[in-house]
Amino acid sequence: MITVLGHKSPDTDATCSPIIWAWYLTAVKNTPARAVLLGEPNTEAAFVLKRWNLPRPPIIADVAAGEKVVIVDTNNPAELPPSINEANVIGIIDHHLLAGGIRTKAPIEVTIRPLACTATVLFDLMGESAARMPDPIKCAMLSCILSDTLEFRSPTTTGHDRAVAERLAHDLHISIPDYAAELFAAKSDVSAFSDAELLRMDSKEYEVAGKQLRVSVLETTAPQLLLDRKAALMAAMPGVAAADGADQVLLFIIDILREEATLLVPNALVKQIAEASFACKVAGDSVVLPGLMSRKKQIIPALKL
Repeated sequence: MITVLGHKSPDTDATCSPIIWAWYLTAVKNTPARAVLLGEPNTEAAFVLKRWNLPRPPIIADVAAGEKVVIVDTNNPAELPPSINEANVIGIIDHHLLAGGIRTKAPIEVTIRPLACTATVLFDLMGESAARMPDPIKCAMLSCILSDTLEFRSPTTTGHDRAVAERLAHDLHISIPDYAAELFAAKSDVSAFSDAELLRMDSKEYEVAGKQLRVSVLETTAPQLLLDRKAALMAAMPGVAAADGADQVLLFIIDILREEATLLVPNALVKQIAEASFACKVAGDSVVLPGLMSRKKQIIPALKL
């Protein structure tokens, strides 16, 4: 049995891509596989599972020594189970920068492509077999692409991502604008989450100039609901950082419709990072960054001190 998993703090792509690839390995390649998660799926991902009647994969804390694993939607050991280098990693399929640090037992197949979404890469790897996907799997794939591209608003979007999404939507008789609105409404409903949970909901760990940063983004069509919690979110940052072994949490609230980000600025360190990274002047406890939509393409490459 092959275990297929994505990254911690699973978003839609990290939740559904393991499901998609486990289906492909099992149904097409006749290689039994199972999808697992490394945490609770975010609100959008949970919506997708319920909307298309997809069973939620089990959540695991670690992998066993020698366990066969395919990693999707990340290649960063910081986002993977603690014992990932003790497992038998047999494949990596991703669309992020190459982080390094994963050890394998033998040569493996690695596919990392400059596309907006791992699910688009999976579609390509399936080739003609993609036509065999049942509708729920196609719906999961479409959801991943619309989520990761923010309905083609993100600068990571390629013409190929759009073409695959439009083909899937056509096959499924789904209106992309209408379904994307459903996705983003689900993504924006965070009322049930604590401040600490929000800071970890969609976050990745990076080191910048010797500082360990938890870089979090919250993509929403209702940013004011989050901005109303600004003081509480900033108050929760030191505790989250300390618990997670980070020096600082950076929180970017992405306004999907206005296509801009608001960075919360709780202290002098974040102010210094913001001004050095984004050529802005910070005058208060937040700063609006027009056009900033993508952590992968616009935030992480720019971060500096």
